[in-house]
Amino acid sequence: MASQEIETLAAALARLPGLGPRSARRAVLWLVKRRETALTQLLGALAAVQETLVECDICGNVDTRDPCGICADPRRDPRSLCVVEDVADLWALDRAKLFTGQYHVLGGRLSALEGVRPEDLTIAKLIERVTAGGIDEVVLAMNATLEGQTTAHYIAERLESYPVRITQLAHGLPVGGELDYLDEGTLAQALRARRPVG
Repeated sequence: MASQEIETLAAALARLPGLGPRSARRAVLWLVKRRETALTQLLGALAAVQETLVECDICGNVDTRDPCGICADPRRDPRSLCVVEDVADLWALDRAKLFTGQYHVLGGRLSALEGVRPEDLTIAKLIERVTAGGIDEVVLAMNATLEGQTTAHYIAERLESYPVRITQLAHGLPVGGELDYLDEGTLAQALRARRPVG
């Protein structure tokens, strides 16, 4: 049986996404065995992030500076704005290095069941950014869920009176996907979004 402090560390790690109690205990054992190198390095990194972590006032990204590295990057196209549900979505899109514009994090998605209303998200701040001008396109990069699509539809309606092009990420067949393994919703979206060949 481990000490209370080690059990507390394992319990804290088990609350992280993707880690259960067994994985957390394995991680703790690994850290304990390498406490001079890995544990010390991890503690230093956690302390540094805790002291400097901020939310970007412009886009809502999480970084160690404000404005964040993306908003402060002069190579970014300020005329293109990609709207995402949360920071994890922003990081996933930016990691792909396919979008070179700016981002806007909503902080969630509309959900009647969970009681999330438009005023609970940063939709008003998004409208302010578009109203300020200089944005030609707003890309709605919501998740392909009912709540994500409801959120995208709501934002599109709010922006329809502004002189911006509103686009949405395509949904459908994944690369390498086989039809017999896909759900009906994915197949239906792929059929609706079909395009000419050639």
